[in-house]
Amino acid sequence: MIVIMGIHIAPAAVADFHQVLSDHSRYWGERDLRSLHLLALVQEFGSTCLVARAEDGIRGYVFGFVTPDGTGYVHLIATREDARGTGLGRRLYTAFAEAAERHGAGKLKAITSVENTGSIAFHRSLGFDTEIVDDYNGPGRAMAVFHRDLPLDISWP
Repeated sequence: MIVIMGIHIAPAAVADFHQVLSDHSRYWGERDLRSLHLLALVQEFGSTCLVARAEDGIRGYVFGFVTPDGTGYVHLIATREDARGTGLGRRLYTAFAEAAERHGAGKLKAITSVENTGSIAFHRSLGFDTEIVDDYNGPGRAMAVFHRDLPLDISWP
């Protein structure tokens, strides 16, 4: 568990997963991404699915895993609307990167839609290389694909 400024980052439990879904709009606004939230990730990759908890609940989370080729893949990362701009996303990425390295990862990967300019800017600020890959998510569905080597040595406010 990582504790920074009253926020505890620890592996997600099943109850945390359900809480995140209950509060979905606080993390994702009007975008309905509930179908991308897979309980199996928490069940099978618990040490790389993390929540950032404070006294007022879950402020953010990252769900990911390590692939057989040693890639730490971030499936979802989100911060609650009242926690944005605090460096929490960076803290969650750091915690995930450390967990991924413990499981043998030497690099990180993530994807987002090409329209998600906020996510693209965030990943670039963390030192990710960005590539737009046509048909990545099916015909006509380009995605922004992020790659970077570990370790993830970043600072936060």
